Amino acid sequence: MKVLVTLISLIALLLVVLPGPLYKFGIVDLGTAFAGFKFGVYAGIAALVLLLLQFLLKRDTMTLGSSAIVVVFSVFSIAMPLSMMNTAKSVPPIHDISTDLVNPPEFVAIAPLRANAPNPVEYAGEASAEQQRQAYPELKTLNYSQPKAELVSAVEQAAKNLGWELINADASNGIIEATHTSTWFGFEDDVIVRVNDQGNERLVDIRSKSRIGGSDLGKNAARIHTLIEELDTVLAE
Repeated sequence: MKVLVTLISLIALLLVVLPGPLYKFGIVDLGTAFAGFKFGVYAGIAALVLLLLQFLLKRDTMTLGSSAIVVVFSVFSIAMPLSMMNTAKSVPPIHDISTDLVNPPEFVAIAPLRANAPNPVEYAGEASAEQQRQAYPELKTLNYSQPKAELVSAVEQAAKNLGWELINADASNGIIEATHTSTWFGFEDDVIVRVNDQGNERLVDIRSKSRIGGSDLGKNAARIHTLIEELDTVLAE
């Protein structure tokens, strides 16, 4: 029974860990990958139930090492998907975030790269904007005193520091575009930064949009915050 319980806990772990790489490399579709999470939770629960039965009925077959492995594998297989579900419930089901909700920056060089993406390149609209206002009221247009060229250069450096793929940097028009690819699933999210002159100030707006998925689990808003922090760090150097 010890071998069976350990095997089920290992299967549970694999059902949760492998969907990301399998989707990333085009072996399974997204629906199948997410189904793996569900069955991973079921398998993790089954392993813990069997471990309990083993403890009650065949305690002499148990070892501390194998039991610890079962618990670790099973708890991770259950906790990770449930954590993602809780995150999804705590944020609005949107995937297009901008510091300017009236006139969001428009993708230029990235637009052709999104031609076949499930989420269109156009802004998601007022319904998405209203949900963003409620969830992320702090995301607004930024003001800087540095010259436009310096800001464009600083944004470029910040994007590179964060490991994003730089797609376009147009200093004359104040546009920087980049793509961030997630490590686990390989999800591609696009970012555009727009720098405009307004008197002695420069207005900086940032937009981050997922290519796939109805909800971004808060990743785009977090990405904008991360870019702002890195930009400020670069400017302070």
